[in-house]
Amino acid sequence: MMETDIASNRAQGAYSMVELARRMAWGVGELFFRHSLRPMFGWRRFLLRCFGARIGCHVHVYRTARIEQPWNLAVGDWSAIGEEARIYDLGKVTLGQRVTISQYAHLCAGTHDHTDPRLPLIRTPITIGDDAWICADAFVGPGVTVGEGAVVGARAVAVKDVPPWKVVAGNPARVVKDRHWRAGSTEQ
Repeated sequence: MMETDIASNRAQGAYSMVELARRMAWGVGELFFRHSLRPMFGWRRFLLRCFGARIGCHVHVYRTARIEQPWNLAVGDWSAIGEEARIYDLGKVTLGQRVTISQYAHLCAGTHDHTDPRLPLIRTPITIGDDAWICADAFVGPGVTVGEGAVVGARAVAVKDVPPWKVVAGNPARVVKDRHWRAGSTEQ
């Protein structure tokens, strides 16, 4: 059994001086983000872009959404990040077009290497495909790709890739059915 080396973890410095400065600046910018009126989606898109996010057209990001590092976020056209959603984007987080991240969902693109006693930070990207839906209170872990049209059900915990056009539920998330609807289709 090895002992966790907390002193080495803290001494290794997970963030460069540039990153620390960006995080402090976003701390101020986030005040303007969070204190905007609910329908001010254009203002919040503008602020996120000012801090390096790549935000598409007609994107709705609600004011209570928490975005850790906007410069690591890319969001496609017509997507939405709901109330109290958490985008912990230490690694890159990419949302396709027409993606819905529902209220209280948590996308976590950072973890620690538990096999190393120093517990170094690992920044692993998350990719959410076009037309996917991350439902209320769901968790998507580091390194996970959610395929096009997939649904991660309410309170599901996705720690492995989710295949396209599948619905997953539970902890850990498992495929429970197919999703037959397609973007642009009027049939369900």
